[in-house]
Amino acid sequence: MIPQIETIFLRQMASGDRLSLQVYKFIGAYPGKKVYIQSNLHGAEISGNAVIHQLIEFLLSINVTDLVGEIWLVPVCNPMGTNERAQHFSHGRHCVYEARDWNRIFWDYEKECEDLEEFAKSQLLLEPEVIRQNYLSKIKNKFAEKLEKINFSSSLPFTDQFSYKLQNLSLDADYLIDLHSSTNQGLDYIYYFCDRQDSAAYFLLNYGILLDKYDGDAFDEAFIKPWLALEACFHSLGRNIKFDIEAWTLELGAGMQINPHSVAKGVQGVKNYLIQKGILKTANFHQKIENHVMACFASSNRTKYYAIAGGMIQSRVELGSEVQAGDKLYQILSFNKESALPKVIEIYAEHNGLIYDVATNQAVNQGEFVLGIIY
Repeated sequence: MIPQIETIFLRQMASGDRLSLQVYKFIGAYPGKKVYIQSNLHGAEISGNAVIHQLIEFLLSINVTDLVGEIWLVPVCNPMGTNERAQHFSHGRHCVYEARDWNRIFWDYEKECEDLEEFAKSQLLLEPEVIRQNYLSKIKNKFAEKLEKINFSSSLPFTDQFSYKLQNLSLDADYLIDLHSSTNQGLDYIYYFCDRQDSAAYFLLNYGILLDKYDGDAFDEAFIKPWLALEACFHSLGRNIKFDIEAWTLELGAGMQINPHSVAKGVQGVKNYLIQKGILKTANFHQKIENHVMACFASSNRTKYYAIAGGMIQSRVELGSEVQAGDKLYQILSFNKESALPKVIEIYAEHNGLIYDVATNQAVNQGEFVLGIIY
């Protein structure tokens, strides 16, 4: 099938050059859910671009009757971050002009919805799909006020302009997938939200992290948080509703690298998710995998280890290792300017856990990140 390809203006630079987004819209023969998939929101996290490319190649090979609903694909969704360099190194985690994390800038309707309980009470006797459309209309109307400010004479800072344009593409999606990787060296895993664990397993990754603590300004959080709030409000009123709305962040390997294994896991997982959710018609594919077992953790049960002294990291445990409290994690070879010999400082685990993220740079200043453990 052939996609609709739309180019969306994003920003004009001082040089006169223009930055744009490109959206590949695959529209099936049958109406259904909308899936929104983007990659490379952080500049160094490029593996998702390869995942989207392979998904495009796959979707080009199928018939329009194989797709129910529509899939929107946005690779390289942050050209500002992707193009940022410091010598050979790609950074792009923050907008350097505004000092804001590119994935902590998004608008969360739940924080502005002051009449949520009143709205829920007015919808108590309606069908979930009717409630969904009514609530989505409220979100869209409020969002339109935000979007309109871009064209005011005073306009908006670029991070706001950028975030609104991305959210405008995804606001009415049913399923949202944001493809990331570690900025350092990381495992392949998925972030998921309350009551979405069963669907998280469809991505066939070995590890899942429940976002049980968050601010709501990341891309996936801002998308789903209003719906989770509405579900909770209905529950307090005595009605249990779970909307078929889901948001995911896939973390696929290391920053500044495209790891073929991580890409393959990402492509396989997204395809299986689309099949399981009925977006791809299962009769025409053989990949559907049931009963995948995923080790689950909570985001609040993470500890980041920061260097207690400056120096060189050596003898560090490997990524993916399981450690016990008291196990040696790494050594800091610490030099000094005190007319004394260098010291080797050994660092031990405070509790049991899994090494899920490690720093690429093994030269650290005091207080810099060395590794992360989840338990």
